[in-house]
Amino acid sequence: MNLLDFLIPAAQAQAAGGGQPAGGMGLTTLLFPIVLIAVMYFLMIRPQMKRQKEHKAMLDKINRGDEVITSGGIAGVVTEVGENFITVEVADNVRLRVQKGAIGNVLPKGTLKSAA
Repeated sequence: MNLLDFLIPAAQAQAAGGGQPAGGMGLTTLLFPIVLIAVMYFLMIRPQMKRQKEHKAMLDKINRGDEVITSGGIAGVVTEVGENFITVEVADNVRLRVQKGAIGNVLPKGTLKSAA
């Protein structure tokens, strides 16, 4: 029996009154969707939930003076942290107010000064 037999059930002629009842489902027919859902969970859903948890933890740790990059690619220094918004200074006296979720990455200290 090969893998194709599990995916495409073979057509079998049934004698009158013999064989499997018409409403019965084979074990492989029921097992395939369960295995498919489990594979999708471990390959797609679980890693996404892990990334969301790590991003939320990163946002909770942001403090004044941290160097950040927004999801739009703007780099700056955090000057003010609110509950939903963060103020980022991108140049002298140029401040942008962005949502917390728009922060893509926290940079190591001194990264922006060395890039200038």
